[in-house]
Amino acid sequence: MDITALKKEFKTRYGGSKAKSLLYFAPGRVNLIGEHTDYNGGFVFPCALNFGTYLAIRKSDDGFVRMASMNFDYTASVPLADISRKHEGQWVNYPLGVLNEFNKLGVKITGMEMLFYGNVPNGAGLSSSASIEIVTALAVNEIFNAGLDGVELAKLGQRAENLFVGVNCGIMDQFASAMGKKDSAIFLDCNTLKYKLVPLKLKGYKLVISNTNKRRGLADSKYNERRAECDKAVEYIKKAKNISLLGEIPEEEFYLIDQQIPDETVKKRARHVVTEIKRTVDAMQELGSGNLVKFGALMNGSHDSLRDDYEVTGNELDTLVDEARKIPGVIGSRMTGAGFGGCTVSLVAGNQVETFMQTVGKNYTAKTGLKADFYIAEIGDGAKLIGSF
Repeated sequence: MDITALKKEFKTRYGGSKAKSLLYFAPGRVNLIGEHTDYNGGFVFPCALNFGTYLAIRKSDDGFVRMASMNFDYTASVPLADISRKHEGQWVNYPLGVLNEFNKLGVKITGMEMLFYGNVPNGAGLSSSASIEIVTALAVNEIFNAGLDGVELAKLGQRAENLFVGVNCGIMDQFASAMGKKDSAIFLDCNTLKYKLVPLKLKGYKLVISNTNKRRGLADSKYNERRAECDKAVEYIKKAKNISLLGEIPEEEFYLIDQQIPDETVKKRARHVVTEIKRTVDAMQELGSGNLVKFGALMNGSHDSLRDDYEVTGNELDTLVDEARKIPGVIGSRMTGAGFGGCTVSLVAGNQVETFMQTVGKNYTAKTGLKADFYIAEIGDGAKLIGSF
């Protein structure tokens, strides 16, 4: 991203002012393992990427919030009294949802001029939406002295997506965007929000993100349906054990009481969640011990469970994973994100990365008719102020 171009466009669009203009950034994320566990009170293991959403912003006192993006044509000039009104199907609902949450907290916003630029591929499952929410939340928090810490900003961003956008996501994406640290993964307990940073020592391996380029919109996908199925599993299990989230059941105990779930589909959904939580704990320990081969095997097990029990992969993701696993030097490959399209993440020997991208890309196109994009993941910091201009 050419930050100079963003600053120039901001001044062209909004003109000069005596007020200081600020530039913020919040990253997207890749989840190494622990998928569809966050809203079930389980563990996740994401890390922040070095690409995300930039926000050039200037405080104003005219009672309007003006929003534009270098990625989309749609713009909005919203009176403060109308912040709670949705713009059907538009990107501005993400920052508006955040502003609406600040309103609920009684934070007095006087007005803003905002220009966004994101270099996270939209719809790729790398949390472009969370990065928009968190960059907005951090900027508003600092400009209007709301006094929230990073964890509180992550929770606010999650509420915006749940209540305003209408996607019942867990806390992982916003937490990783707000709290990420360079060259570290975050082992997060989504029930308590206790976390620890685990150094990402890959010993000559690279994390390669492969984008299916099959777009999926979470709000219209089966994401909310899966969450409802998990809630149904909890209701069944309550007959034998008083729980409120699937994350409260250890794997070995689940197999003793899974007969309480009469619906085979609901049982499969619960089985994925419970086994995925165990895989995530094991993966954190293996990574911390430097056992990358075992870590990669757990990544493989995660994808297979998402494919067979949770059924959120689909032909494109499965094809990328299948082709990746055929390449020498690939020790793990799985879908990442909500599924139904989006991206995979693979652990690839550094000397095989070019072969991986060329061969997987060619075979993927031959089998799906789509062109995959590849990114070598660089792990960066969470949301931050870059500077003023």
